[in-house]
Amino acid sequence: MFYCEPPSHWNKQMNKIIFLLCLAPLLSYTTWAKEESTATVEVLLKTNSSWDGASLPDYPNDKPEVIILKITIPPLSQLPLHKHPVINAGVLLKGQLTVVKESGETLHLDTGDSIAELVNQWHYGKNEGLEAAEIVVFYVGTPGVPITIKK
Repeated sequence: MFYCEPPSHWNKQMNKIIFLLCLAPLLSYTTWAKEESTATVEVLLKTNSSWDGASLPDYPNDKPEVIILKITIPPLSQLPLHKHPVINAGVLLKGQLTVVKESGETLHLDTGDSIAELVNQWHYGKNEGLEAAEIVVFYVGTPGVPITIKK
């Protein structure tokens, strides 16, 4: 804390002004702190099934391993056919992405969309847009078990 004392020859009115000037930084900090402490929470995804409606598998009894990847898919490109033996979910941060099952069923994602990915089903993603697609994907598996298998 700091101390602010005006010279003794100032009148009472000047003393009040100086006191308020000394108090102003503390008041503005209090206002700022209240504004900064307000957080909002938005549920992006809460589900027990993948995007095609299939139930997610039970967790293994082994020690879990969490992996978070940011994947960038260039414009007008396609990922290889693959599957995930572990539960995973993601949020598309930028661009557009289409997920295609081996059967041809598709899901189109736009910026901000979330997805509970397919587990043990062959699929691929493709970016048909003119900008890179960026997606953050959270995988929950078991140490030593791959998160992606290419066909």
